[in-house]
Amino acid sequence: MRFGVDDLAQLRFAVSPLWESVAALRASADPGRHALHLPWIKTALTVGRERTGLLPHLPELEVLAPPPRCPLAEIEEELALFAGPPDLAEALLDWWAAGVRPYWPRIRAVLEADLAYRTRQLTEDGIQEVFAHLHPSLRWAEDRLTGPGLPARGPALDGGGITLAPSAFTTRCVLLPGRPSGPPPCLVYPARAVGTLWERRAEPEDGLARLLGRSRAGLLGRTSTPTTTTGLALQTGLSVGAVSQHLAVLRDAGLVTSHRYRREVYYRASELGRALLGRTAA
Repeated sequence: MRFGVDDLAQLRFAVSPLWESVAALRASADPGRHALHLPWIKTALTVGRERTGLLPHLPELEVLAPPPRCPLAEIEEELALFAGPPDLAEALLDWWAAGVRPYWPRIRAVLEADLAYRTRQLTEDGIQEVFAHLHPSLRWAEDRLTGPGLPARGPALDGGGITLAPSAFTTRCVLLPGRPSGPPPCLVYPARAVGTLWERRAEPEDGLARLLGRSRAGLLGRTSTPTTTTGLALQTGLSVGAVSQHLAVLRDAGLVTSHRYRREVYYRASELGRALLGRTAA
């Protein structure tokens, strides 16, 4: 793909629950190629018609999935742009509900951590470094991005830019073409740190729990990657209000930091918070 100045200026990042649902379906159909996801695949294989009914349509789903329009879209928003028949969109929504949504908070946390890393890399090192580290197969030279998954004679972008979307379930780069008067093209790439996705979350050590309280210690332990109050509430079972109050105390104590991205605030353990967690785990 050939980039113009306007395309480079309109580089975007996004998380796509629709694409993750399609990629997760493929992973469940080929466990041997997705060994990292075996803890999830064992459960996914027990999902009934929501999964088995979609498997014959997997190739067309990968073609029909639209590029994400905004950074943190809901799957219903993405399905509104789905080019397939309504019954296929409904089946995909059923699969999402049964096989992916129960695990979405931890999947999304990995994807958002990748976005935080890439945006920081873009700020500190520039766009060339971002492209150079998306995947070993990609090459950036002059104004062109080349590699498997991209057209052999890639077209020039039209000035509308491109979206980069990390995926927990894909092992390769996939280009989702843009649509007329719709979202720009999207390059899906494997997210970082996917190996941590299905790790068991250890309960806070007794000493840390006595110091901070079990709820705050548990929240601190879940902020090793950037996450939101809503995500933490879904992971812990606490209300959003309770999580927000606990995070305010942890932030005032210098144990977490926060930054706003669009409409959401992301929290991450500070250097002091990570040191405290590391010391109690030692």
